[in-house]
Amino acid sequence: MKKGVILLIAAGFIFAAVADGWSQPKDIKWATSSAGSSGHRALVNFDAIMDKELPDYRITVLPTPGAIFSVKGYATGQYDGYYGADIAFYELANNINRFKGFKSHIKRYPVQSFWVYSVEVGVAILAKDKGKFKQWKDLSGQPVFTGPLPWDVRAQLERGFKELGVKHIYREMDLSSVGSQLEAGNIKGFNAYTNAEATTAPWIIEISVGTDWAILNPSKEEVDLLRKAGFRIAEVKPAAFKKDIHAPKAIMLPFYYGFHVGLEIPEQDVYKMLTIIEKKAPELAKADSAYRQVKEDMPGFQRLGVESSVNFVPIHPGLAKYMRERGVWDSKWDSRIAKPK
Repeated sequence: MKKGVILLIAAGFIFAAVADGWSQPKDIKWATSSAGSSGHRALVNFDAIMDKELPDYRITVLPTPGAIFSVKGYATGQYDGYYGADIAFYELANNINRFKGFKSHIKRYPVQSFWVYSVEVGVAILAKDKGKFKQWKDLSGQPVFTGPLPWDVRAQLERGFKELGVKHIYREMDLSSVGSQLEAGNIKGFNAYTNAEATTAPWIIEISVGTDWAILNPSKEEVDLLRKAGFRIAEVKPAAFKKDIHAPKAIMLPFYYGFHVGLEIPEQDVYKMLTIIEKKAPELAKADSAYRQVKEDMPGFQRLGVESSVNFVPIHPGLAKYMRERGVWDSKWDSRIAKPK
């Protein structure tokens, strides 16, 4: 009898241990951009919500040198989630620029699942140089920091420069030194970008404390050329920079960013994640104004993101389900829904 009781107790412990193992949350290694960037800050705030609202998953935020590394890391199996933009998907699909030659390394193709905000790129110069530089073309031949080499904001601004024929000299540097390099004249401009037309990156806010810089807007002729080439144009209010930008508005080139996962996360779980974001959008926007667009119109913003990338990467079925229920799905995208291989 004693032996039987012991066996029963032992079996109970084993069953409890197995059951407890089954109930453990699934880890998601979610990569984003470097610490101090807008993407890193936004994913940390995203994680804070999901940690409470989605107990079946446990997100680990992993900074990388740039969003492009997170996309490549997902494609090669290093990460479970990534920080991807439409400009990166464009390069990936066309096997060009930062993705040239990468196709042979892909183990799983990226999927779009949640669009979080737009990013708008523009140009800043030293305030006292406002009379010297009056349009983007004036920076031809000048040293400019368009952003760290792997970053999407750099790729977007460089695309704009190329379209206008701005043949600048690229300077690479640590983000913390941009202000001092500008004041010393080692660079004549830098990429002053915003998120959701509402806030800017922590590193830009930091250098603004000691450096008086001004926005350099493209001329009307340049804006017309950019529109003709297919660029969208955003007019951002000075309040987004939390400083005097010495201009009534900043004329910028927007693109879209998202925090994405693949088919490893089931349709129903991605759908649930999106409904949580929609419900908690006011709280997210309070913590980080980059979530302003999601707060104002979560379904509509998902549509904008999908439209920007539908020809480059497939759509997670969980996102498709969410968009159908919110009335923002286009049936012509049905063939672009990702399917397990």
